[in-house]
Parts: sequence; structure tokens; C-alpha cells
Amino acid sequence: MVKDSEGQLIIEGEALLLTTTGTLIKTVLIEKGVFLFKEIAPDNYTLQLSATGYETEFREVKPDVDISISVVLITKAIVLDEVAINSENKMFTNHNGNIKVDVANSIFKASPSPLDLMAKLPSVIVSADKESLSIIGRGDPLIYIDNQKVGMNDLNALSVEDIKTIEIIKNPSAKYEAEGRAVVFITRKRSRRDGFEISGLETASFKRGYNNYTGVNTGFKKGKTEFKANFNYNKLYHWEANGNNVTISDARVATNYKIRSISDRAQYIFGGGIFHQFNDDDYISANVNAKLQGDDDRNHTQTYILQNNTADNITTLSRNDNQRNFVNSFINYNKKIKSLDAKLFTGLQYSNFYQTSYSDVQNNYNDTQFVAAQHRNQKFTVNAFTGRADAEKVFKNDIKLEVGALYLSATAKTNFAVDDYVTPAQMQSLYDFREQNAAGYTQLSGKVKKLSYSGGLRVETTDIEGKYNNTSTLTIDKHYTNIFPKAQLDYAIDSTMSVSLNYAKSIARPNYSSTSQVTVYGSPFMVFASNLNLNPTITDEVSAGFQYKEMSATMRYYTTKDPSYATFTYDTAQTLISLNTINYAKESGFTFETVIPFSYKLWTVNNVLSMVLNKIEDPSALLSTSKPYLYYYSNNTFKLPKAYTAMLSVWGTTKRNEGIFTRNAFFIMDVGFTKTFFKSLDCTLSFNDVFRNMNFNEDFAINNISSRGRYYTDTREIALSLKYKFGNFKGKEERRVNENEGRIR
Repeated sequence: MVKDSEGQLIIEGEALLLTTTGTLIKTVLIEKGVFLFKEIAPDNYTLQLSATGYETEFREVKPDVDISISVVLITKAIVLDEVAINSENKMFTNHNGNIKVDVANSIFKASPSPLDLMAKLPSVIVSADKESLSIIGRGDPLIYIDNQKVGMNDLNALSVEDIKTIEIIKNPSAKYEAEGRAVVFITRKRSRRDGFEISGLETASFKRGYNNYTGVNTGFKKGKTEFKANFNYNKLYHWEANGNNVTISDARVATNYKIRSISDRAQYIFGGGIFHQFNDDDYISANVNAKLQGDDDRNHTQTYILQNNTADNITTLSRNDNQRNFVNSFINYNKKIKSLDAKLFTGLQYSNFYQTSYSDVQNNYNDTQFVAAQHRNQKFTVNAFTGRADAEKVFKNDIKLEVGALYLSATAKTNFAVDDYVTPAQMQSLYDFREQNAAGYTQLSGKVKKLSYSGGLRVETTDIEGKYNNTSTLTIDKHYTNIFPKAQLDYAIDSTMSVSLNYAKSIARPNYSSTSQVTVYGSPFMVFASNLNLNPTITDEVSAGFQYKEMSATMRYYTTKDPSYATFTYDTAQTLISLNTINYAKESGFTFETVIPFSYKLWTVNNVLSMVLNKIEDPSALLSTSKPYLYYYSNNTFKLPKAYTAMLSVWGTTKRNEGIFTRNAFFIMDVGFTKTFFKSLDCTLSFNDVFRNMNFNEDFAINNISSRGRYYTDTREIALSLKYKFGNFKGKEERRVNENEGRIR
């Protein structure tokens, strides 16, 4: 029972069950002095009890059997006629190198888009084209939203206002998909009480051009049913550029180009969902979200090419009308089977991606006149359906058994048509791709005294076929079965220290966009293309970690087969250079990472330092000496007078020599200030990439082609964000376990 100092029951509060190292296990509500934790394994725990107007109380508990406790909460002191209640939430928490970020209660909530938010998080790097994420030393992560596995399009369709926390998991267990060596786990906000809440958001962003983000989020809860909806309209000025010096020694070709792309981009992002809780264990939920994006794109390319001692200077202008639409829908059902004391989860998901591109291209050779070169009409569609079922049971000896199965069916179609005015000729190509994936897994976990263990095995069977419509012969015909084991041991030395060992085998599959024939015309001699025949990447990894309070150190060693990276290829018949992605022979590396949080009075800092030695190899490539490089990240938050909050974040890497590739060093600084006015108006002023250093250099040589590439982004920004809330809506948190596939781009 939870009472106040006068013996009255606490009407409403919150009870948190924590490990002795401070990791949150479960949260329940205190209602009329009573709270209950179910199915808790015997161990030493810390119980944290809090209620509005009372001091937070901590108790050490060890529930070997069912226990009842009585707690008295002390009333907070009241000063004059004003009561100020402040809940200090940690922006970052760390457990064995897995970092959890509190977005909802930090300056991060003012980020205009999910990708802008991701770019500010430790160990996360957003690619120059903003089409992918990577984790330092880990590669591309899996992305989960409320235990549902999603892709980049789902992430882009999410409203930042809807995000509660983001966790970067460096050692994902077997319950996650085998695809990926790290997980970005996003938890959305959910209501606690009946009522409604509406929030309006407006962000004015100044980069090379003006960008405006407008959004509305609504929520309504009545009884056991909750409705949520969001709508965002973004009017953006998109700028990007890249250049390259390419030499093809055996063809006596040398070229350099500089391409700049400017787009007027309109985005409509909207979504809605319903959640109904039948009882404490059973629920059903359904959600639909979408992102519609239109681009009026102007590309300008300057190309110099020398072949067979003949030089040309070419200016290429292309006008592109692009449309990219994405819709995702899913329904989940969770049921507790009381007769077996087990939980069953089922989920269905359907996703559709549709892209069209209409382009008109003209060239000017050697400052003469512009001549029409091509008209391009390209369409690309992906449809994906996923169904899954998962079951788990906890036995009396605290051993948990989890089993599950998944089925995925995806199709992709490309319609590629070109009118070439120079030849003249017309070309049309239709390409169909089909993939089916069936998977099953089992995982066993438990604890013996101070030793916690988990082990799992996942088996996946994949069938892939691809063909052009004008032939009966399959271009791609792949069928393979893979087994992915995972194991983890954790030993608690005492209440503040622990060590861990991990082994995992994982896979990284090509995104469905790689099956597209859609190409971007750079110049008469160069295109940006996809590779229809990419193989999946397989990685084996072992790691060891040490945790002391909030600090951790982790060592990892990994080997990878068929890693995929960009390269240039040359078609001698067409005199055409293509930039696409291929599989290299192998990759191996070692990482050592430390996470060191620190607080002093009004200053809170979270530091991440990684040393990485990575080597990418291929028999056809020129291999240089691999050297260790450093990744550093430091986020500093300052509580200033008059309830202002300031944030200074710096991160970057030293120069990276990774065998085949040599990449540049860079240093990034972000600054922000935030304050809440009138209790409902949040104002945030941000200065991002202050020194405009978010530019990437990449040099390599393969198949007698050497490249020195430069990629420029538009991330230096001054932004003012305003968010106003009204209504009374806070949500009751629920558990969702869907892990649907998502590789649609």
C-alpha cells in the first residue's frame, strides 16, 4: 500500500521497477494506493515510487515469492503561493553500450524531421543522400517502431512529435530479425488518461534556401480505446551536389564532373491509428501512415572528358518531375492464453511504394548550343506483404521460451522508357522481381544466480526471381537457406559492475530499390544506376563488454562476406560510366567503444569514443594499408536561469583508411536553445552544422578505374521551432511485439 504521511491512500502515482544498476524493467500505475507487478523473476531490484506533490521514494526489494510492502510518501515543501514540480529526466541512459535517448523531454523534440533527429544521435550517421542510416562500426541498423520492424520510408513518415524515446541497441538478441548488426528502436507516445490533446508545430529553417515544416498531431482516448492522427505539410528547398575525378587506365579515358541538384519539394505526411485494450494482456491495434512527395528537380552538370586524346567540355541540364509515394498499414493482435500461461502475438502488414520520374535532358558541347538529348519516362512499384506469429512462455524456474514464424512476399516492377533524340532511337524495358522469405526462430533465456543467459537460432529460406518481360529466361534465380545463431552471457559482479559476452551471425539484404532499373542521367558519359544482382551480406561477430554504473566499454571483432559499397563500372560499347553498388569480397574489423556520461550541477554531458580498425578487400581493387580511426561524440546540456536550456553537441571522425576506401575526417558542431512559455508553447532555436563540414570525400581504385569523389550536403542550418499544445491527453503505455520486414525504398 502507498500512503501519505497522514495515512491517506495515494490516489494516483507511478511505480518503476529497476535493476540495481538503474535499468528500467517495467512501469505500472499506482491507483488508490495499490500497484502490482506480474511475472517478475527472482532477483534484487530497486523500486521507485512517485506521485505529484510528493518526494520520490526508493526501496530495495527481492521478490523470491509474492510480497506486499507499505510505503509512505512525504509531501513536497510548498513555497509561498506557487508550487513548482520539476521532473528531471535523463536525456541519455547507457547499458552495455546500448544508449537510450529521451526525445520527448529534450531539445531533440524540436527536430523538423526524423532524419534530422537521427543525425544528432550518438554513433548514427545519415548518408549524404539521406537514403540510409549507419552505426559507427556496425553498418546499417534495423529500424523498429514500437516493436514493429520498418524501413526508411516508415521512418520518414513518422512525426517527431509522436516519438517518446529512441534506443540504439548494439547487441540485439535473437528475438530481433537476423538482418542487421544493430537496432534503432523507437518508442512512440501513448495515452494514460481519458481526454484529448492537439499540438500544432511550425518550423522555419534557413539553409541554402528556406524550408518550412507545418504539422498537427491529435489524440483522443475514451475508456480502453485510443485514436491518434497526424498531418504534416513540408515545403522544402532541397540542395545537394557531388563531383568526381575518374580515370580508366586501360580505356585511355579520364573525366571529371560536378553535378548540382536543386529541387522544390513538397511533402504530405499523414497517419492514423486505433488501439483497443481488452484487458491487461489482450489488445488489438491498427495503423496506417503515408508519405507523398513531389519534386520539381533541376540538375546542372559540368563534365570534362578526355578519351583517345580528344577532349570535350559538356554542360548538361535536366528537368525532372519526380513523385515518390509510400503507404504502410498494419494490424496487430496480442492474446494471453491463460490455460497455457503463454502469450501469443499475430501481425499483418502491407506496404506499397510507387515512384515516377519524367525527365527532359539537353547537352551543350564545348560552349556551342543546347541540344535536346533524351526524354525519360520511368516508373517503379514495390508491394510487400508480411504475416507473423510469435509465442512466449515463462516457466516456474524463470526460463523463458520464445518461438515464432514469419512469411514475407514482395514484388517489384520497373517500367523504363527512353526517347533518345541523338541516335535517334526508342527503348523500353519492363522488369519484374519477386521475393519470398519464410523464417522460424526459437530463443531460450534465463538466469542462474548472477549469470544471465540467452541463446537463439533463426532459420530463413529465401527464393528470389527476376526477369525482363521480353524473355522467358530468368535474370536472377536465387534460392538459399541460412541459419543465424545468437548467444549472450551477462555476469553481475556486484550491483554496480557486470561483464558480458556475445556472439551473433547476421545478414544484410539489398533494399528493393536495388531491383529498380530507374537511373539518373548525369551526362552523355555517366549515369547513376542500381545493381539488379546484389548478394546479401553475411557477418559473424564476437564482443565483450564491461559496465560500471552508467559507464561502459565494449570490444568487438567481426568478419563480413560480400559487403556492398559503391563503385564505377565502364561499358566500352556505349562509352558509358555507371556509378552503382557491387559486392566486394570481404570486410573485417575491430572496434573498441567507451560510453562515459557525466553530470556536474547544471551541466550534463554524454560522451562516446570509438576506435575502429576496418579493412575492406577485393582481388580486383587496389588495397592500401588500413589504419585505426576515431569516432567521437559529446552532447552537453546546460540548465540556464529562467528555465532556459542550452545544448552543445560536437561529433566527428578522424581520417579513415579502410583498405580499398580512403575517407576524409570531419568535425560537426550543433548548438540549440529551448524554453517553454505559458506552460504550453515550446520554442527552440537551433544552429546546426555551424562550420558547414558535413561533406564526404571517398577515394578508391578497382578494375583499373580510379575515383576521387566529393559529396556535398546542405546541413548548415538556422531553425526556429514553435510547438503549442492544448487539451489534456497522456497515455497508458502498452507493449507491442510486431517485427515486420521492411526494405522498401
